[in-house]
Amino acid sequence: MSRPMKPLTPIALGPLRVTPICLGTMTFGEQNTEAEAHAQLDYATAHGVNFIDTAEMYPVPPGRETYTRTEQYLGSWLKRRGKRDDIILASKIAGPSRGDDGQDYIRGGSRFTRAQIHAACDASLARLHTDYLDLYQLHWPERRVNYFGTLGLNNLDDPTDLTPIAETVAALDELVQAGKIRAYGLSNETPWGVMTHLHESALSGKTRAVSVQNPYNLLNRSYEVGLAEISLRENIGLLAYSPLAFGLLSGKYRTKPWQPEWRIARYARFTRYNKPQGFAAVERYAQIADQAGLSLTQMALAFVNSRPFVTANIIGATTLDQLAENISSIDINLSDDTLAAIDTIHAEISNPCP
Repeated sequence: MSRPMKPLTPIALGPLRVTPICLGTMTFGEQNTEAEAHAQLDYATAHGVNFIDTAEMYPVPPGRETYTRTEQYLGSWLKRRGKRDDIILASKIAGPSRGDDGQDYIRGGSRFTRAQIHAACDASLARLHTDYLDLYQLHWPERRVNYFGTLGLNNLDDPTDLTPIAETVAALDELVQAGKIRAYGLSNETPWGVMTHLHESALSGKTRAVSVQNPYNLLNRSYEVGLAEISLRENIGLLAYSPLAFGLLSGKYRTKPWQPEWRIARYARFTRYNKPQGFAAVERYAQIADQAGLSLTQMALAFVNSRPFVTANIIGATTLDQLAENISSIDINLSDDTLAAIDTIHAEISNPCP
């Protein structure tokens, strides 16, 4: 494990200044113990990362017994470490429970009402042992829409069954005015959702969203259709999650047998990237990485880092060696030939795992 040569210079995200590499924490409390989580946090911050992302729902896969465990691990680390103000800390309020997802344990069914937003934020602050969050995000839309790999949209929710976006925006603005959060963001959103939030903020004079946390990787570049333009024109940066597509773009799933502790081998629910065309694309991308003298992990992360609409690349790891390689991707500049080869494959196998 070595320190990256290029400094992780913070860049603007609304009122915040975040490093282009963000440490994702959804494995903390499921695949990683508290001691391992603290070791990752120590390593990342020692190597220049100032941006840490979590959620009340974490770890993933979610469950009644593990709900909020990740925030608890982060909270114990912050309490031990101190120096809160040199960290940009982000969390999320869970999106709504659906009838068949078994997540009624989150406030009896999470919604984005004023009361629930205040209650969820206060609970996260207590678990994290902090007085404020730098960024507070809506984990997924309250309305039924395409997220987490869903395709097709046959029925829209009755608007009278949804919390008005005006109420949600006003509640988040109240948290800003109270000093409990510095900024708010969206996640798993669509172009319509992002623009509606921005429009409501402009109409009401309330705090506007500063970020969108959506999936983005070589197997899923769907953000480029619609949302990338919004990010650039409206200055609402992408916080790219799953940059390695649940590990497929690390290359470790190219041959079998898979290790039982690996994510898509261990958890049956993780099927988003487990598709024949995805594996076919991985083989093609691996050839390009070899030609460029890079590991597939390095190339995949460097590609995400290079996109102008990406503000931060949310990396995740289960070992310190993985973490070191992921952070050091900031050192890599892909050549024009490598980028052209990537686009050629994308044109032939376009978004195999949306």
